[in-house]
Amino acid sequence: MPNQFDICIQKTLRSGKHSFHLDVAIHTQSRRLIISGPSGAGKSILLQAVAGLLRPDQGQIAVRGQCLFDDAAGINIRPQARRMAYVFQDYALFPHLNVRQNIAFGLTNRWFNPRADVETPAVARWLRAFQLEPVAHQFPDQLSGGQRQRTALARALVGAPRALLLDEPFAALDTSLREHLRSELHELLQELDLPLILITHDESDIRALGGDVVHLQEGRRR
Repeated sequence: MPNQFDICIQKTLRSGKHSFHLDVAIHTQSRRLIISGPSGAGKSILLQAVAGLLRPDQGQIAVRGQCLFDDAAGINIRPQARRMAYVFQDYALFPHLNVRQNIAFGLTNRWFNPRADVETPAVARWLRAFQLEPVAHQFPDQLSGGQRQRTALARALVGAPRALLLDEPFAALDTSLREHLRSELHELLQELDLPLILITHDESDIRALGGDVVHLQEGRRR
């Protein structure tokens, strides 16, 4: 059985006289990989590399046995072809699109916006799964924090991704809502059998979601 995640990468980022070096090796059969550590530890850089949004200087990345990046072999699969469902910390919803359109955007080729009344079985499924049907025609600035997060998750999942990548998904929510959405995410992952990489600095996320935990500090495991 192949590992769910094989990540062995190095990346140096420079800004003026300052530089940051990420050097991480992770190999796990767990479907849930939690990346923890303080701000500036390299957590988001690692997630962006897996998603294909940032090219490592060297190394390899494989998810569920499929090679996504290997600098020695000249492999660097483009982000869309990797099918990584990436949910940013601020959710990155399109403010000019309603909930239904935001979700449907995950099915498009990115060259056009879905119609305001777009209806497909996949969109309908995730509207129903996240209880977003009553707000399907509302825009992001009309939604609560929990509704915005559910919309972002639905958009990420509508395209049947290979893995789910979450960057501090609960950081902007109040305590009671964080607890509720952690429970929802746990149930969803069990239902879909979907591999997860979660970035967090909250020990409650780690306790609630389990899996293998990797602590980063200054770009390295500790």
